[in-house]
Amino acid sequence: MPITAEQKFLRVTAMIPRGRVTTYGRVAELAGHFGAARQVGWVLRRQDTASTTIPWHRVVNATGAISMTISRNGSDWIQRDLLLQEGIAVDQSGRLALHTYLWLPDPLQVLQALASDSPL
Repeated sequence: MPITAEQKFLRVTAMIPRGRVTTYGRVAELAGHFGAARQVGWVLRRQDTASTTIPWHRVVNATGAISMTISRNGSDWIQRDLLLQEGIAVDQSGRLALHTYLWLPDPLQVLQALASDSPL
C-alpha cells in the first residue's frame, strides 16, 4: 500500500539533521508534492510537541522565519527555544539565517527513505 502525503511529509521532516532547517515548501517538494507547503504546515502543526520524535521545529517558512502567531498557542516560542538549543541563532521575531542553516539533502537518500516500508 502506498504511503500518504502526510506520511511522506513526516518522513522527510524526520530526516532533517540537528542544527539544520528547511522550509515547508522544500519538505513538500522533496515528498513529491510541489506547492503543498501549507499542507506540510498543517501536518506538522498536528504533532504533539511534547511527545513526537519528528523534528517539526526544524521547518520554517520561506523567508527563513518561524511563523509567529497567536493561533499557535505558544508552539512558536517552543520552536524558537528548540532551535536555539540546537545552536541555531534565532532572533526575538523568529528570524534566522536560512542560508547558513539550510539542509541540502541528497535527493537519492530522500527517495530511498520515502520508498522504505519502515515506520518512522
